[in-house]
Amino acid sequence: MSNAYLWVKALHIIFVASWFAGLFYLPRLFVNLAMVPANSHAERERLLLMARKLYRFSTMLMLPALLLGLTLWLYFGIGKGAGQIWMHIKLTLVLGVIGYHHVCRKLLRDFEQLRNHRSHRWFRVFNEVSVLLFAAIVCLVVLKQPVVG
Repeated sequence: MSNAYLWVKALHIIFVASWFAGLFYLPRLFVNLAMVPANSHAERERLLLMARKLYRFSTMLMLPALLLGLTLWLYFGIGKGAGQIWMHIKLTLVLGVIGYHHVCRKLLRDFEQLRNHRSHRWFRVFNEVSVLLFAAIVCLVVLKQPVVG
């Protein structure tokens, strides 16, 4: 294994973990926003400011995570070849994570425009989606095979 491969792999892991940290916390802010009383403008604005900054920061972490992942796949050949179904499943889940990230942006806009109609309980469940995606992706990468039952 070359040093370049190890550095790209290490940086990919760091950026993915950091990106997911944002995806774990942003929906928690949505839970709190959904619970803010209508007359509590200062609290609502403070939470919105935090959510906006976290979304921007998470987006900045997502981009190098994806570029480094593509480098591992296309340049170093990770997951290529026969019997690599785990990589196809992982890439499908990564597309799901990217979609989740963009859904978070839509939900943030709904809060900004006072259009949220979802309860804090809904956001608590929504918050778990990123955890399930992360766990599935990590299992696929470590085990190099689909996890079934």
